[in-house]
Amino acid sequence: LYIIQCYAPTNDSNDDIKDQFYERLQSIIEKCPRKDLTILMGGLNVKVGIDNIGYEDIMGRHGLGERNGNEGRFANLCAFNKLVIGGTIFPHKHIHKDTWISSDHTTENQIDHICINKKF
Repeated sequence: LYIIQCYAPTNDSNDDIKDQFYERLQSIIEKCPRKDLTILMGGLNVKVGIDNIGYEDIMGRHGLGERNGNEGRFANLCAFNKLVIGGTIFPHKHIHKDTWISSDHTTENQIDHICINKKF
């Protein structure tokens, strides 16, 4: 069992910083044997939304909101490593999807994720 806990740069961060983060994360994932259970989780600062076109193998249509700029890097990382984005596969009550709520309670996002090997 391999558990990778991480906190990704926000969507407002410089592209070079985000690229470096995902390159480092990829190098860590590559060290986990494919035959073992790997869980990637944390504050990934990614809104995957409900549109899973092109990513049907790694995500469902039960996310929250719309994709943001970080989604492409995250979805590509998950697809390349055959990691399924857990919170999108099955329907959940709206209140159970929120992982971040603004202080004035007007904005809700699902930016924390748990991903697991597709074979499990």
